[in-house]
Amino acid sequence: MASRLEINFIRLLSRCESIASEKRGEAEWRLEKYVGALEEMLVALKKSQSSKPTPEVLTDYTRKVDFLKGLLEAEKLSSPTEKALANQFLAPGRTPTIANERMPATKTVHMQTKARCTGEMRDELLGKATSGKGTSETDLRNRRGLPLDERQSAAELDAVLQHHHNLQEKLAEDMLNLARNLKNNTMAAQNIIKQDNQTLSQSMRQADLNFEKLKTESERLEQHTKKSVNWLLWLMLILVSFTFISMILFIRIFPRLR
Repeated sequence: MASRLEINFIRLLSRCESIASEKRGEAEWRLEKYVGALEEMLVALKKSQSSKPTPEVLTDYTRKVDFLKGLLEAEKLSSPTEKALANQFLAPGRTPTIANERMPATKTVHMQTKARCTGEMRDELLGKATSGKGTSETDLRNRRGLPLDERQSAAELDAVLQHHHNLQEKLAEDMLNLARNLKNNTMAAQNIIKQDNQTLSQSMRQADLNFEKLKTESERLEQHTKKSVNWLLWLMLILVSFTFISMILFIRIFPRLR
């Protein structure tokens, strides 16, 4: 069961997503304050010991808070191009915040922000004012009354913007694939290094064992060599003694002839 802290966090997160989906003026300060409070509550949730959310839920909460922070930072940029580029790298949440949402609110906000940035870029390229107050009915009538070549130019401009948008998405996907491949290669290299370390450890243990066996055999050989030398010495002493006694007996038995 969710704790009171998590319930309050979900309510505030849903409120922030609702404010982010609306068109806000420069004097709007609530969202920034609410996001700051969300960060503090998220830290408290991660440190909570009782009724702590699962790691997957905490990851999605962190993803949504980071998205709102990135959205605020992107809105502070001055150029529509910079805003559009910054919005391309924002990652919305993957699951709905509340039960009655069919689609994650952060994903809806992301799509709205991308469309708004694209419109601002188009207005800037066409020389239109981007004061944020909207287009008046007179401007709409003037745009409907544009000549055919200008309407074609506007259509070509839309096509160029869409092409750049597709290129940016492809670039982001390529970067994601590159990061994924780099991660896989790094993990493979780590596994190979780990296996090599295990093989090296086994070789060192085997070398130590062989050294101990060699030391034992050397000691046994040395003892055997000493034992063989002792037996040979005693044999020579016995042989010399026998020869000496034999000579004395020979002299006693066979005296020298005169």
